[in-house]
Amino acid sequence: MLGPDDPLPALPDRILVAGVSGTGKTTLARRIADALDLEHVEIDGLHWGAGWTPRPSFVADVEALVVRDRWVTEWQYREVRERLAERAQLMVWLDPPVRVSMARVLRRTLRRRLRRERLWNGNVEPPLRTFLTDPDHVVRWAWRTRRTYRDLPALAAERHPHLVLVRLHSQAEVDRWMRALSAAATR
Repeated sequence: MLGPDDPLPALPDRILVAGVSGTGKTTLARRIADALDLEHVEIDGLHWGAGWTPRPSFVADVEALVVRDRWVTEWQYREVRERLAERAQLMVWLDPPVRVSMARVLRRTLRRRLRRERLWNGNVEPPLRTFLTDPDHVVRWAWRTRRTYRDLPALAAERHPHLVLVRLHSQAEVDRWMRALSAAATR
């Protein structure tokens, strides 16, 4: 497992960004895509259909993604995790303290709801009161599952020895790692 200051063995073409909700997976995936001129496919956009229902074509859409030569996406959803890990060359594991990820989930959810931001396939965050009534509300789900998903990246790296794993614990480490990645890409 590599840290923020360890050089990568090679510049990767297929990258996963892992972490629990609120760690900044999508934000980092976009930054990596820009730095390495890779296609970023937001996996939530493949998964969620109208009305927050899973799209029937999700697994097939992920398969169409992973057979491509160059991409970056978030490492989520049990039914496709193994296939993504099989094809990826690098997994960046975002592992900040729980207080950081939960604060981000809260801020993101509030912002999206108050601004009525359109998400994947026209979905919007549900009314804020559903936090109290829906056990699967994203904030409650993030809290409930934070330990369940936390160590999955390390297990994936054990199962897939080809997969280079970088673990980052803070925004400062993310920024430092991105500077090094961007510098390596311009050489």
